Amino acid sequence: MNNEKVNYLIDIIKDMDIENKLRLAICMCDNYSHTDIEYDKKEMYKQFDNLLKEINIEYRTTTVNFANYPYTIFVSSKIMEMDSTQQNRVALYLFNSINFEIKNCKSLDSKEQMF
Repeated sequence: MNNEKVNYLIDIIKDMDIENKLRLAICMCDNYSHTDIEYDKKEMYKQFDNLLKEINIEYRTTTVNFANYPYTIFVSSKIMEMDSTQQNRVALYLFNSINFEIKNCKSLDSKEQMF
């Protein structure tokens, strides 16, 4: 049963685009999140925030209401229902997935494109 929850969320994350994955990672690393992940949330938040600012101009210029992204909120709520071990497994998959997509995206390789 525990693995089914984790696998279900991993399948959902696989279908997300990079922007939604970054939004989810930001929600998980936010100071107000109820996740118990074993990563430096503050540092991870900065990294994901900067990456999303590079990709999405709207995120860079306006205050984002995450309520406009119900898919991200749904996954985030499912993660909060999990125990710490399950949350860390999902977070590890999510963070590695973001890392893989960023490394394979040629347009984000150069730092000159920031701002």
